[in-house]
Amino acid sequence: MHTLAFGLPRLGEKRQYKTLLERFWQKKTSEADLLTGMETLEAERLNTYKTHVSIYPSGELSFYDPMLDVAVAVRLIPSRFQPYTGWESYFQMARGASALEMTKWFNTNYHYLVPEWEEVPLTAQPDFFLQAYALAQKLGHTSAWPSLIGPYTFLALSKKEGRPLSPDEIEKYAEKLLPAYRGLLEALQKAGAPAFLLHEPAFVLDEVPVPLVGYIYHHLAGLPIYLLTYYESVDFYPRLVELPVKGISLDFVSNTANRQALSQYGFPEDKVLIAGVIDGRNVWRANLKEKIREVESLSKIAREVWLAPSAPLSFLPLTKAPETHIPAAVWERLSFAKEKLAELRTLAAALQGDAQAQAEAAASEALWQGQPLGFHEPTRARVAALKENDFTRSVPYAERSRLQQEKLQLPPLPTTTIGSFPQTEDLRALRKAYREGKVPPEEYKAQIRQRIAEVIRFQEELALDVLVHGEFERSDMVEFFAERLEGFAITQQGWVLSYGSRVYRAPIIYGDVWRPQPMTVEEIRYAQSLTAKPVKGMLTGPVTILNWSYAPPNKSREEVAYQIALAILDEVQDLERAGIQIIQIDEPAFREGAPLKKRDWPEYFRWAVRAFRLASNAQPTTQIHSHMCYSEFESILPYIWEMDFDVVSIEASRSKGTLVEEFRRFPQWDRQIGLGVYDIHSPAIPTRETIAQVIEAARKVLPDKLLWVNPDCGLKTRRWEEVRPALIHMVEAAQAARTQVLS
Repeated sequence: MHTLAFGLPRLGEKRQYKTLLERFWQKKTSEADLLTGMETLEAERLNTYKTHVSIYPSGELSFYDPMLDVAVAVRLIPSRFQPYTGWESYFQMARGASALEMTKWFNTNYHYLVPEWEEVPLTAQPDFFLQAYALAQKLGHTSAWPSLIGPYTFLALSKKEGRPLSPDEIEKYAEKLLPAYRGLLEALQKAGAPAFLLHEPAFVLDEVPVPLVGYIYHHLAGLPIYLLTYYESVDFYPRLVELPVKGISLDFVSNTANRQALSQYGFPEDKVLIAGVIDGRNVWRANLKEKIREVESLSKIAREVWLAPSAPLSFLPLTKAPETHIPAAVWERLSFAKEKLAELRTLAAALQGDAQAQAEAAASEALWQGQPLGFHEPTRARVAALKENDFTRSVPYAERSRLQQEKLQLPPLPTTTIGSFPQTEDLRALRKAYREGKVPPEEYKAQIRQRIAEVIRFQEELALDVLVHGEFERSDMVEFFAERLEGFAITQQGWVLSYGSRVYRAPIIYGDVWRPQPMTVEEIRYAQSLTAKPVKGMLTGPVTILNWSYAPPNKSREEVAYQIALAILDEVQDLERAGIQIIQIDEPAFREGAPLKKRDWPEYFRWAVRAFRLASNAQPTTQIHSHMCYSEFESILPYIWEMDFDVVSIEASRSKGTLVEEFRRFPQWDRQIGLGVYDIHSPAIPTRETIAQVIEAARKVLPDKLLWVNPDCGLKTRRWEEVRPALIHMVEAAQAARTQVLS
């Protein structure tokens, strides 16, 4: 029985990937050193795969993003990046001053680069994939098959002039793409590739144009293709299994519909069913006894079954081996990416009669019997006692906004930032030394206070209107709160890639969540004591904490969201008692947690909206802000409006202002909006003129009284020499526009 795995995290056990890229971008190392380092990392990855599974990918180690890799390989390169000069152009497309738009990959916390369609000639340029395949062969990995984003997913996630392609445009550009795409595969086949792994997660979306999918894959007929679908069920299953491919993967973890379709329609004898039975999205060990029964059932329908994860393993930490601070009862139940590979190997061996593997399967079943982890009766009782008025602010928005303005006296187009300021190397070293006990608490607190005082002075010198304390005590917007709440486990090395070289450590929710004591009040109160201007209290919202953590097994997401919301509400009330007038509750993951099937949206947004409203049920004079970034928000504006905040900040730079235009289609919008007027994910410093253009575009759509001006995200990933001029330009542009408003 074959085992197939894909999506092994790119970072490496020592985050070599991050180091290689950042040293190259900082011009501390050469292109040759970058390539050599990536080859070494790829060799480690291939050996990890080979140890556990029988088939695995080549060409998976992208230097930035797999969608960008395909765009470059078919030469879909916008004219502003022409002529294409190799890695310099590649990284300009990824992170330069006019970089490609970046947004969330399906319902994950990974950000992909959006291909842009222009009328440029396409041609196959397979060098990256050829070199990756050649390296695998050189190292003896004959079971490594080239792995690429499939043509339909590439088209479905592309844009033209800042908007998604229309159905007619997808069909039009498919005709342009397919000759180059087929040429890419044929070049790899000529180099000896026995088969291809084509990733088509867009097959699980709503309203897939099935005739077009048929056209695409009949154009690729004759090539040894294995299709990988994941994240949800495929609604056009009967047509899917008719495609001229050799094998198809189906996700049997995230849904039950795939299993129902398989039972109803059967599976072709001439194809391989790649069964995604090991959860590729969450960190919990599988009940392998249950999986054995499931695979045996599938084997009665499909002639040949291979075992696989349900989704790419790229959203998991690499291995749990170095984790020494997680409670033992939790640790033994965990399975990160390498452990998932081992589970596949054990499952295959158990199915083939191996006694030791069968004993391991029985042991895994025993782990999930008995008392749930982290049970806390007071928290459960508090959730059970919630009533409707707990989810509703006592005064409607129109009256709240009047009361808040009377109290705050803010000018038109007020300026602020999202929350964080640069996290310098010395600051990270300070936090690390404090965690390791090398810096006493009193000294650590004094140094954090010094930085807070400096950033308050800096913001006052800039003439920002609403200030922040800088978040110098926080490593990550979710991890910081998870460390202070009960029911969470925090990893030491559980890094996950978000985009480019940016990483985070997703906390693990294992039990009931509750707040034992205040989490942010001391720092925010101190910052407010240094200035007469309002300082925002900075919190992370319950939906984002849930979506950017690994959820607990056997527990509803709604229940967990309400538990977290109550903990955040406790913090809101403590901040109010400390005299804080503006509180920002960030929800950047509000959209990404939505189900991929729109028919399931009402149920998700029902409890997601209520969780935010529960957490933000503040006094009417407290101005509640939220922040959202880099997701496709256009389709969920009604749900966002229902959250009942006072101000929301959004991204308005990389998307070229197209999100702002969407407010024309939502005439009842009456909430204040903080425009993300420049892209903090690029090191390029925005000019006053480019920021002014974004402000002016928004003023044509929304009333001046609703508009705030701010960067599109937190500034912690940027350097001070980038932040200073960028914010100066932002304030100057806002003040110039304010003069027009007041004249």
